[in-house]
Amino acid sequence: MKFSELGLSNELSRAVADLGYISPTPIQKKSIPIVLMGRDILGSAQTGTGKTASFTLPMIDILASGRAKARLPRSLILAPTRELAAQVADSFENFSSYHKLSMALLIGGVSFADQNAALSKGVDVLIATPGRLLDHFERGKVLLNDVKILVIDEADRMLDMGFIPDVERIAGLLPRMRQTLFFSATLSDDIQKLGSKFVMNPKIVEVAPPATTADTVTQNLIWTDSKSKRKVLRDILRHELVKNAVVFCNRKRDISILVKSLTNHGFSAVALHGDMTQSARLEALQRFKDGEVPLMIASDVAARGLDIADLSHVFNFDVPTHAEDYVHRIGRTGRAGKSGRAFTIAASKDDHKYVSFIETLIGKPIPLIKIIDGRVIDVDSSRVENAAKTDDEKTKNKAKVRKFAGQAQKSASDKPAKLDNTKLVTEKSKPAAKIKNRNRDSELPSPPDCSGNTLAETGHVPAFLSR
Repeated sequence: MKFSELGLSNELSRAVADLGYISPTPIQKKSIPIVLMGRDILGSAQTGTGKTASFTLPMIDILASGRAKARLPRSLILAPTRELAAQVADSFENFSSYHKLSMALLIGGVSFADQNAALSKGVDVLIATPGRLLDHFERGKVLLNDVKILVIDEADRMLDMGFIPDVERIAGLLPRMRQTLFFSATLSDDIQKLGSKFVMNPKIVEVAPPATTADTVTQNLIWTDSKSKRKVLRDILRHELVKNAVVFCNRKRDISILVKSLTNHGFSAVALHGDMTQSARLEALQRFKDGEVPLMIASDVAARGLDIADLSHVFNFDVPTHAEDYVHRIGRTGRAGKSGRAFTIAASKDDHKYVSFIETLIGKPIPLIKIIDGRVIDVDSSRVENAAKTDDEKTKNKAKVRKFAGQAQKSASDKPAKLDNTKLVTEKSKPAAKIKNRNRDSELPSPPDCSGNTLAETGHVPAFLSR
C-alpha cells in the first residue's frame, strides 16, 4: 500500500516520498483514514512504529484550507516532554514542505519573547508541553477557543509524570465541538478510562499487544555486583561494534558520575537529563545526532520522544523500576525495521524483582550473558543444562554436609567428659536454604547477599563444630 491510497493529497504524498518513505506502517494505515473522516481516535502503538506521522500527516491536509488568526491556534498537540514536542515539530516541518502552514513550539527553557512573537502572527499548529502552554495562557498570550483538533500524545507518560490535571484544565479551555486524537503506548484500563474524558465516540486503534518488544531488537541481561557495573559496561562497549548508544540511568546524579568515569577511560559521552537547561540539552542532543559523540548517558526523559536514526545500541545501566519503561528504553533502537541490541546490567537485590516484572510484562525471559576475559559470552542456550547441574550440586552438597557433620561428631567424642552434653550436628542437619534465581549458574555472578552458599561450599567450619 502507498501513502496516496490512504486518502492523502498529492502534495503530501510527494513530501512523504521526498523523505524516502514508501509504505505506511500499520498504525498509519489504520489511523490516517479515520482522522481524515473527522473521527476521534483512542490509539495505541509502541514507540518506533510511526505513531507521530499517523496524526501529523492527516492534520496537514485538514488544515490546508483555512487561515490562522493572531493568538488563536487552529490545532493543538500536547506532549509530555520537551524532546517529544521537538520531535513532533520536526516531523510537522518535514511533512509540510508543500503546504504553507505555520507552527509554534512552546516548551520550557526557551525564551518567552520568541514564542510570543510566533503566537502573535497566528499559527495553524501549536505544539506544546502542558506547563509552558498554561504559562502563556495565564499571561494572555494565547487563546484556545478556536482549536479544531486536539492531539494528546504519549498519554500514559502524561499520567506517570502527573500532567493529567494540567491536560484536563487545558481541555476545558477548548471548544466542546472538536476532533480529539488520544494516543498512548498502551491501552490499559486506566488509560481507557482517562481517554474517555477527552474523546467522544472514538474509534479504537491498536496495532500491537501491550508491552511488546520489537523483534528487531536483540536483548541481553547480565548479572554482576554494584561495584563492577561500570567495568561491565566498558567491557561490553569494547567488545560490541557500537556505532552510537544511549545508556539509561535511573537517577540523575548517577549520570554525571558515569559520564566522568567513561571519559576517564577514553570514551566520549554526553549527559541528558531534566535538570539541564534547554540550551544544554539541545546542544548535547545535537552533538549526539551529528555523530560527534557516540554515547549519550540519559535519564528516562529521553526514553520517549528521542528519535535517533540508526541507533545501534541501548544500555540499561540501571534496571528500570517500572517494567513499561524497559519497553520504551529499548524501543530507541531497532526502529523502522532495522536491527539493534539492548543490554541490561543487573546488580542489586531489588533488581531480581524488577527483572521478574519486566519478563512477566514482555512475556519471555531476557537471554543471559556473562563476561569472560573482557569478552561477552551468550550463556542462555545452556539454561536447561545449568538447571540440571544445579540439581546435581544440591545432592553433592548434602553429602558434603553429612561428611562435615560426621567429622564434627568424631571430634566431639574425643573431648573431655564435660563437653559430652554439647549438642552436635547430626545426619539430619540440613544445608542452608538456597535462594532460587535464574542466575544460579555457578559461573554467573550474583548479588552479594544472594549467594546461596551452603556450609560445605564456604570451606569454613564454625567454631561450635570444633568444640
